[in-house]
Amino acid sequence: MGPVLVLPLLPLLLLGPSLVPGSGGGKKPPPAPHFLLQAKSECRFSNGTGQPQVRFLYRLTYDRQNYAHFDSDLGEWVADAEWAEQDVQRWNRDKDHLRFGMAQVDRFCRYNYDNIYGPFSHRRRVQPSVSISPTKEDPLSPHTLLLCTAASFYPLEIEIQWLKNGQEQKEGVFYGEELRNGDWTYQTQVMLETKPEHGDVYTCQVEHASLEAPITIQWEPLRSDSARSKVWTGAVGAVLGVVFVAVGLSLYRKKKKATPIQPPAGKVSLCTSSPNSLRWFLSCLSKTICPKQLTDISK
Repeated sequence: MGPVLVLPLLPLLLLGPSLVPGSGGGKKPPPAPHFLLQAKSECRFSNGTGQPQVRFLYRLTYDRQNYAHFDSDLGEWVADAEWAEQDVQRWNRDKDHLRFGMAQVDRFCRYNYDNIYGPFSHRRRVQPSVSISPTKEDPLSPHTLLLCTAASFYPLEIEIQWLKNGQEQKEGVFYGEELRNGDWTYQTQVMLETKPEHGDVYTCQVEHASLEAPITIQWEPLRSDSARSKVWTGAVGAVLGVVFVAVGLSLYRKKKKATPIQPPAGKVSLCTSSPNSLRWFLSCLSKTICPKQLTDISK
Protein backbone atom coordinates (compact mmCIF):
# COMPACT_ATOMS: atom_id res chain seq x y z
CA MET A 1 0.00 0.00 0.00
CA GLY A 2 1.38 3.36 -0.97
CA PRO A 3 0.99 6.73 0.73
CA VAL A 4 -2.48 8.06 1.36
CA LEU A 5 -3.26 11.62 0.36
CA VAL A 6 -6.49 13.02 1.80
CA LEU A 7 -7.46 15.87 -0.49
CA PRO A 8 -10.15 18.56 -0.06
CA LEU A 9 -13.72 17.38 -0.07
CA LEU A 10 -15.56 17.09 -3.33
CA PRO A 11 -19.03 18.60 -3.31
CA LEU A 12 -21.66 15.92 -2.99
CA LEU A 13 -23.51 17.11 -6.06
CA LEU A 14 -20.51 16.50 -8.30
CA LEU A 15 -20.92 12.76 -8.09
CA GLY A 16 -24.56 12.75 -8.76
CA PRO A 17 -27.86 13.71 -7.18
CA SER A 18 -29.56 12.21 -4.19
CA LEU A 19 -26.61 10.97 -2.15
CA VAL A 20 -28.61 11.46 1.01
CA PRO A 21 -29.07 8.01 2.64
CA GLY A 22 -32.43 6.43 1.98
CA SER A 23 -33.27 8.78 -0.89
CA GLY A 24 -33.31 5.89 -3.34
CA GLY A 25 -36.29 4.22 -1.74
CA GLY A 26 -34.43 2.09 0.77
CA LYS A 27 -35.13 1.94 4.42
CA LYS A 28 -34.05 5.11 6.11
CA PRO A 29 -31.63 4.92 9.05
CA PRO A 30 -33.09 5.38 12.49
CA PRO A 31 -33.57 9.01 13.44
CA ALA A 32 -30.94 10.60 15.63
CA PRO A 33 -31.15 13.79 17.66
CA HIS A 34 -28.03 15.06 15.87
CA PHE A 35 -26.93 13.86 12.44
CA LEU A 36 -24.30 14.93 9.99
CA LEU A 37 -23.64 13.89 6.41
CA GLN A 38 -19.91 13.92 5.54
CA ALA A 39 -17.93 13.15 2.38
CA LYS A 40 -14.18 12.55 2.19
CA SER A 41 -11.95 12.06 -0.83
CA GLU A 42 -8.81 9.90 -0.64
CA CYS A 43 -6.04 9.43 -3.18
CA ARG A 44 -3.81 6.40 -2.61
CA PHE A 45 -0.52 6.15 -4.48
CA SER A 46 1.57 2.98 -4.82
CA ASN A 47 4.16 1.39 -7.09
CA GLY A 48 3.92 -2.23 -5.99
CA THR A 49 3.82 -3.42 -9.61
CA GLY A 50 6.80 -1.29 -10.64
CA GLN A 51 4.55 1.39 -12.14
CA PRO A 52 2.87 4.26 -10.31
CA GLN A 53 -0.75 3.48 -9.51
CA VAL A 54 -3.44 5.80 -8.22
CA ARG A 55 -6.60 4.77 -6.42
CA PHE A 56 -9.47 7.20 -5.80
CA LEU A 57 -11.84 6.60 -2.88
CA TYR A 58 -14.90 8.71 -2.09
CA ARG A 59 -16.44 7.90 1.30
CA LEU A 60 -19.89 8.90 2.64
CA THR A 61 -20.55 9.05 6.37
CA TYR A 62 -23.87 9.59 8.08
CA ASP A 63 -24.12 10.07 11.83
CA ARG A 64 -20.50 8.92 12.29
CA GLN A 65 -21.11 5.68 10.33
CA ASN A 66 -19.63 4.88 6.90
CA TYR A 67 -22.51 3.74 4.74
CA ALA A 68 -21.13 3.83 1.14
CA HIS A 69 -17.98 4.57 -0.84
CA PHE A 70 -16.84 4.80 -4.45
CA ASP A 71 -13.70 2.79 -5.39
CA SER A 72 -11.90 3.57 -8.65
CA ASP A 73 -10.21 0.14 -8.59
CA LEU A 74 -13.69 -1.44 -8.79
CA GLY A 75 -15.21 1.30 -10.90
CA GLU A 76 -18.40 1.37 -8.84
CA TRP A 77 -20.01 2.16 -5.51
CA VAL A 78 -19.90 -0.23 -2.54
CA ALA A 79 -22.43 -0.34 0.29
CA ASP A 80 -20.93 -0.26 3.79
CA ALA A 81 -24.31 -0.43 5.55
CA GLU A 82 -27.25 -2.70 4.82
CA TRP A 83 -29.71 0.16 4.54
CA ALA A 84 -27.57 1.75 1.73
CA GLU A 85 -27.88 -1.21 -0.68
CA GLN A 86 -30.69 0.25 -2.77
CA ASP A 87 -28.98 3.65 -3.02
CA VAL A 88 -25.76 2.00 -4.19
CA GLN A 89 -27.55 -0.10 -6.81
CA ARG A 90 -29.20 2.98 -8.24
CA TRP A 91 -25.90 4.92 -8.40
CA ASN A 92 -24.16 2.02 -10.13
CA ARG A 93 -26.82 1.91 -12.86
CA ASP A 94 -25.94 5.48 -13.84
CA LYS A 95 -22.98 5.00 -16.25
CA ASP A 96 -22.31 8.72 -16.59
CA HIS A 97 -22.15 8.91 -12.82
CA LEU A 98 -19.54 6.09 -12.73
CA ARG A 99 -17.45 7.58 -15.54
CA PHE A 100 -17.36 10.88 -13.66
CA GLY A 101 -16.04 9.06 -10.57
CA MET A 102 -13.34 7.29 -12.60
CA ALA A 103 -12.25 10.60 -14.14
CA GLN A 104 -11.29 11.85 -10.67
CA VAL A 105 -8.22 9.59 -10.75
CA ASP A 106 -6.56 11.93 -13.26
CA ARG A 107 -8.57 15.10 -12.81
CA PHE A 108 -8.45 15.18 -9.01
CA CYS A 109 -5.68 12.88 -7.69
CA ARG A 110 -2.89 13.05 -10.25
CA TYR A 111 -3.38 16.76 -10.96
CA ASN A 112 -3.21 17.82 -7.31
CA TYR A 113 -0.35 15.44 -6.55
CA ASP A 114 1.81 16.56 -9.50
CA ASN A 115 1.20 20.27 -9.07
CA ILE A 116 0.50 20.91 -5.39
CA TYR A 117 1.07 18.15 -2.88
CA GLY A 118 3.79 16.08 -4.54
CA PRO A 119 6.51 18.75 -4.81
CA PHE A 120 6.15 19.65 -1.13
CA SER A 121 5.40 16.33 0.57
CA HIS A 122 6.81 13.57 -1.62
CA ARG A 123 9.76 15.12 -3.43
CA ARG A 124 10.79 17.45 -0.61
CA ARG A 125 14.22 16.74 0.93
CA VAL A 126 15.74 18.28 4.07
CA GLN A 127 19.16 17.08 5.26
CA PRO A 128 19.54 16.15 8.94
CA SER A 129 21.95 17.85 11.31
CA VAL A 130 23.87 15.25 13.35
CA SER A 131 25.61 15.63 16.74
CA ILE A 132 27.06 13.38 19.49
CA SER A 133 26.59 14.06 23.20
CA PRO A 134 28.48 11.90 25.77
CA THR A 135 27.11 11.63 29.30
CA LYS A 136 27.41 9.48 32.42
CA GLU A 137 24.59 8.40 34.71
CA ASP A 138 27.06 7.43 37.47
CA PRO A 139 30.37 9.37 37.67
CA LEU A 140 32.05 6.34 39.29
CA SER A 141 30.90 3.94 36.57
CA PRO A 142 33.28 3.13 33.68
CA HIS A 143 30.32 3.07 31.27
CA THR A 144 29.42 6.08 29.13
CA LEU A 145 26.19 6.87 27.29
CA LEU A 146 26.74 8.24 23.79
CA LEU A 147 23.70 9.99 22.32
CA CYS A 148 23.54 10.55 18.55
CA THR A 149 20.90 13.11 17.57
CA ALA A 150 19.58 13.60 14.04
CA ALA A 151 17.43 16.73 13.82
CA SER A 152 15.39 18.68 11.26
CA PHE A 153 15.18 16.08 8.48
CA TYR A 154 12.50 15.14 5.95
CA PRO A 155 11.13 12.65 4.87
CA LEU A 156 10.65 10.49 7.94
CA GLU A 157 12.63 7.40 6.87
CA ILE A 158 16.17 7.49 8.30
CA GLU A 159 18.82 4.94 9.30
CA ILE A 160 21.29 5.54 12.15
CA GLN A 161 24.14 3.19 13.13
CA TRP A 162 26.78 3.20 15.85
CA LEU A 163 30.29 2.03 14.90
CA LYS A 164 33.19 1.27 17.24
CA ASN A 165 36.56 1.25 15.52
CA GLY A 166 34.75 0.66 12.23
CA GLN A 167 32.59 -2.23 13.52
CA GLU A 168 28.81 -1.87 13.77
CA GLN A 169 27.49 -2.12 17.32
CA LYS A 170 24.40 -4.22 18.04
CA GLU A 171 24.47 -4.56 21.82
CA GLY A 172 23.76 -1.62 24.07
CA VAL A 173 22.01 0.34 21.30
CA PHE A 174 18.64 1.95 22.06
CA TYR A 175 16.46 3.72 19.48
CA GLY A 176 14.20 6.65 20.25
CA GLU A 177 10.96 7.55 18.52
CA GLU A 178 10.75 9.92 15.58
CA LEU A 179 9.31 13.21 16.82
CA ARG A 180 7.56 15.85 14.73
CA ASN A 181 8.98 19.35 14.98
CA GLY A 182 5.81 21.04 13.76
CA ASP A 183 7.48 22.45 10.64
CA TRP A 184 7.29 19.33 8.43
CA THR A 185 10.61 18.03 9.79
CA TYR A 186 11.47 15.27 12.27
CA GLN A 187 14.08 14.44 14.87
CA THR A 188 15.22 11.22 16.52
CA GLN A 189 17.98 9.89 18.80
CA VAL A 190 19.97 6.65 19.08
CA MET A 191 21.88 5.87 22.29
CA LEU A 192 24.90 3.60 22.76
CA GLU A 193 25.94 2.35 26.21
CA THR A 194 29.64 1.43 26.13
CA LYS A 195 32.88 1.30 28.12
CA PRO A 196 35.27 3.52 26.18
CA GLU A 197 39.02 3.07 26.37
CA HIS A 198 41.88 5.25 25.20
CA GLY A 199 42.37 4.82 21.46
CA ASP A 200 38.76 3.84 20.67
CA VAL A 201 36.95 5.76 17.94
CA TYR A 202 33.14 5.85 17.97
CA THR A 203 31.23 6.86 14.85
CA CYS A 204 27.58 7.78 14.38
CA GLN A 205 26.60 7.09 10.76
CA VAL A 206 23.38 8.51 9.31
CA GLU A 207 21.79 7.58 5.98
CA HIS A 208 18.86 9.55 4.57
CA ALA A 209 17.15 10.15 1.24
CA SER A 210 18.39 13.77 1.23
CA LEU A 211 22.05 12.69 1.35
CA GLU A 212 24.26 11.62 -1.53
CA ALA A 213 26.61 9.95 0.97
CA PRO A 214 26.11 9.02 4.66
CA ILE A 215 26.96 11.57 7.34
CA THR A 216 29.59 10.33 9.84
CA ILE A 217 30.39 12.05 13.15
CA GLN A 218 33.25 10.73 15.32
CA TRP A 219 33.91 10.82 19.06
CA GLU A 220 37.02 9.74 20.98
CA PRO A 221 37.28 9.30 24.77
CA LEU A 222 39.50 11.70 26.70
CA ARG A 223 42.77 10.49 28.26
CA SER A 224 42.84 9.17 31.81
CA ASP A 225 43.47 11.48 34.79
CA SER A 226 47.04 10.19 35.30
CA ALA A 227 47.89 10.77 31.63
CA ARG A 228 46.44 14.27 31.74
CA SER A 229 48.43 14.95 34.96
CA LYS A 230 51.69 13.90 33.27
CA VAL A 231 50.96 16.14 30.30
CA TRP A 232 50.29 19.14 32.56
CA THR A 233 53.46 18.44 34.60
CA GLY A 234 55.58 18.35 31.45
CA ALA A 235 54.02 21.55 30.13
CA VAL A 236 54.59 23.43 33.40
CA GLY A 237 58.21 22.19 33.55
CA ALA A 238 58.87 23.39 30.01
CA VAL A 239 57.45 26.85 30.80
CA LEU A 240 59.56 27.17 33.96
CA GLY A 241 62.67 26.12 32.02
CA VAL A 242 62.09 28.84 29.43
CA VAL A 243 61.62 31.41 32.22
CA PHE A 244 64.90 30.45 33.96
CA VAL A 245 66.83 30.58 30.68
CA ALA A 246 65.42 34.02 29.90
CA VAL A 247 66.32 35.35 33.37
CA GLY A 248 69.87 33.98 33.18
CA LEU A 249 70.43 35.43 29.74
CA SER A 250 69.21 38.84 30.90
CA LEU A 251 71.56 38.86 33.91
CA TYR A 252 74.48 37.84 31.74
CA ARG A 253 73.86 40.68 29.28
CA LYS A 254 73.63 43.25 32.12
CA LYS A 255 76.90 42.03 33.67
CA LYS A 256 78.64 42.16 30.32
CA LYS A 257 77.59 45.79 29.77
CA ALA A 258 78.98 46.81 33.21
CA THR A 259 82.53 45.43 32.53
CA PRO A 260 85.07 48.30 31.60
CA ILE A 261 86.59 48.15 28.16
CA GLN A 262 90.32 47.38 28.20
CA PRO A 263 92.62 48.60 25.39
CA PRO A 264 93.86 45.88 23.12
CA ALA A 265 97.32 44.54 24.04
CA GLY A 266 100.25 45.69 21.93
CA LYS A 267 98.36 48.46 20.18
CA VAL A 268 100.30 51.63 19.63
CA SER A 269 98.33 54.66 20.70
CA LEU A 270 98.65 58.23 19.69
CA CYS A 271 98.24 59.06 23.36
CA THR A 272 101.86 58.17 24.04
CA SER A 273 102.90 61.58 22.74
CA SER A 274 102.90 64.45 25.11
CA PRO A 275 99.60 66.26 25.43
CA ASN A 276 99.89 69.73 24.14
CA SER A 277 96.38 70.88 23.25
CA LEU A 278 92.65 70.19 23.59
CA ARG A 279 92.61 69.12 19.94
CA TRP A 280 95.05 66.37 20.76
CA PHE A 281 92.91 65.27 23.70
CA LEU A 282 89.73 64.92 21.63
CA SER A 283 91.62 63.08 18.89
CA CYS A 284 92.94 60.71 21.48
CA LEU A 285 89.49 59.95 22.91
CA SER A 286 88.04 59.20 19.45
CA LYS A 287 90.66 56.50 18.78
CA THR A 288 91.64 54.82 22.00
CA ILE A 289 91.67 55.39 25.76
CA CYS A 290 94.93 55.66 27.60
CA PRO A 291 94.20 55.71 31.31
CA LYS A 292 97.76 56.72 32.17
CA GLN A 293 97.76 59.75 29.89
CA LEU A 294 94.29 60.78 31.04
CA THR A 295 95.52 60.69 34.59
CA ASP A 296 98.45 62.91 33.70
CA ILE A 297 96.14 65.37 31.99
CA SER A 298 93.86 65.54 35.01
CA LYS A 299 96.84 66.59 37.06
